[in-house]
Amino acid sequence: MDLDPWLIGLTAAAALWGAATGTLLPRPAYRFTVDEDTPWHTECPTGHRITGPAAGWLGPARCKADPQLALPACVYGPYAPTVATLTAVICALLALATGPRPELAVWLLLAPLGVLLTLVDLRAQRLPDSLTLPFAGLALALLGAATLIPEHAGQWRTAVYGALALGGLYFLFFLIRPLALGFGDVKLAVGLGAALGWYGWGALYLGTFAGALIGSGYTLVLAARRRAVRRQLVALGPFMIAGAYVGLLLEAYAA
Repeated sequence: MDLDPWLIGLTAAAALWGAATGTLLPRPAYRFTVDEDTPWHTECPTGHRITGPAAGWLGPARCKADPQLALPACVYGPYAPTVATLTAVICALLALATGPRPELAVWLLLAPLGVLLTLVDLRAQRLPDSLTLPFAGLALALLGAATLIPEHAGQWRTAVYGALALGGLYFLFFLIRPLALGFGDVKLAVGLGAALGWYGWGALYLGTFAGALIGSGYTLVLAARRRAVRRQLVALGPFMIAGAYVGLLLEAYAA
């Protein structure tokens, strides 16, 4: 793919989109980071009630000092510039690999949600239904809409099959070893399977294998540093998402 001015502009626009949406992720990442059966956070660590756009769910994670209540200002949750930069890089690479094809809009809409899922799972080892189910539904619905636009490079039918196949595979793993992964991983696999399946079975195999390889490498590094604990629970979601991202980049570029 030649780096013509149009592609450079598209990549820059995608990076700006990623930076803008990434800036809004620290607050929901903090609010969703709770134990199972625990209500979502409604206050920051210093005691301020979380306020802001969308009923306090979107935006940077910071609060102002309140002299009347003797509450200091604070910054909580993931570091906003880091999250914004990461999301911008992810979106820019997706644009660079996909080019001006209809499915790029789908990847750019799903990418911030994938980053949010990663942040929550890393901190709480939990993938909430309120994130995984919309991720799967959006992936299938948006890819279905992309097939109505000319010059798309995938198939909605294989996206549906990919969602069923990867979701079924992780459900089987869940039945065999329920302590090794949570049911949230199964629901996440449905959305990732749809995204990978869009480019065919090869993309599904590649993304799944890449995720397993990244997760295994992380476990080996922990063991080498003697930080791994026997039967220690490891959040699988970030590795599944990272593997799917690698698969998408390579297959989008190849397509």
